Amino acid sequence: MVLYHGSNMIVEQPRLIPQIRFLDFGKGFYTTENKVQAISFADKVYRRRKEGVPTVSIYEFDEKAAFAACSLLRFDSADEDWLDFVSANRNGTYQGKTYELIYGAVANDDIFATFTLYAGGELTKEETINRLKVKKLYNQLVFASEHALSYLKFTGTLDGKE
Repeated sequence: MVLYHGSNMIVEQPRLIPQIRFLDFGKGFYTTENKVQAISFADKVYRRRKEGVPTVSIYEFDEKAAFAACSLLRFDSADEDWLDFVSANRNGTYQGKTYELIYGAVANDDIFATFTLYAGGELTKEETINRLKVKKLYNQLVFASEHALSYLKFTGTLDGKE
C-alpha cells in the first residue's frame, strides 16, 4: 500500500511528536492513501506555519504484516462508533483503549460544519451520521506507536503543488 503525508517539509523518518491540537484519532503520525488529500494538507500546513515548502512524503506500507503485528482500530464507515471516537479525541476526552494503528474516515474541512453542529448539540448522532453519508470522506491511517511506524518505508516526495 502506498501512503502519503502532507507537511511543510520532507519527513523521511516519521516520529511521534507532542501535539498542540486535538485531532480525529488522537496523537500519531497521520497518513492517507489519497494523494490529492495529502497535497491539500501540505498546503494547509505550509500556510499555517509560514515556513518550509508544501511537501508530500511518500511511503510504502506492508499493511498485511503491520495489521497482524500491531493493535488496530478500523472504521470501515463514518458510523456511530467512528463519530463517538472522533468526537472524544477532538474534545480531548478520549479515555478508552489505545491502539498502534487507527484507520478510518477523515473528519476534514468539508464536514467541519456538520461536526460543529453535532458538538454544539444542534444535531443528533443520527442526523450527523445521515449528513456524513452524502459526503465524500477520504481515509486516514494513523500510526500511534513507534512499533507501528517501523512498518513505514520512505520512498520519496511529491511537490506539494503537483
